[in-house]
Amino acid sequence: MEGTAWPPIFAPSRAFSLLSPTRPPSPSPSAWGARVTASVMADDYADVILGALAGVDATGLVIETGDVSTYVGGSEADLLRYLTDLGAGLGASGRHVSLAVALSRGCPGEVVCALPGGAGPRVVEPPAARPTGIRASAEWALYPLADPVPGANGPDPDHMRDIYAAIDQAKDRGTFRASEHFVTRLEGDLGDVLATVVAGWVLVGRSVQHVTSHVTISLNSPSWTTVDAVETPSGTNPAGTAPADTMEQQR
Repeated sequence: MEGTAWPPIFAPSRAFSLLSPTRPPSPSPSAWGARVTASVMADDYADVILGALAGVDATGLVIETGDVSTYVGGSEADLLRYLTDLGAGLGASGRHVSLAVALSRGCPGEVVCALPGGAGPRVVEPPAARPTGIRASAEWALYPLADPVPGANGPDPDHMRDIYAAIDQAKDRGTFRASEHFVTRLEGDLGDVLATVVAGWVLVGRSVQHVTSHVTISLNSPSWTTVDAVETPSGTNPAGTAPADTMEQQR
């Protein structure tokens, strides 16, 4: 727009990387982190995003912005807390929001990552879900990049075995809805959906060094109808069984 000077966090678009502008860039990237982009389908998108960021706890995290997405690096529990805070803030606005999250752990190349204890899988417990009372639908994909690790005593690489195990844990959590083209459909409370995604990523990471995962989450979709609504297992939030905007999952 001629004559308009956009500050770094803003761009003439409804899709934003999510920056805490006072947080300095990290001197070196973390081996575990996420790239996050929020898109708000409303004219007041900037206020919605800034309002959500104001309620985010970024303790223990490194945050670096870009013109496409924001990098968030830190422990699995801190990442889940950040994503839950952010999604809850965006969802509370009542606006239709799409939240895209790409997770990566144990990256072996492009950017040099220091892996504690040397290269190899990392065994941690999946962080617990925090219910938000906000309904979410999501399309989730998981990619175990299962190259053999020299000297490792874990199972041989088998990416479908690991993907099926992650889908099974989604079924156990009650967030699984369907297997679709290239993605798995998840629905339920936003906190449970995010915890499902992070848990699948963490559990595969116990036997595979490099694991990536991608999820696109829809909040306050205008295509949801009351006839679609059912109670989630926790009873905290309505979740659609198959809204009309269902697209496509992996299996």
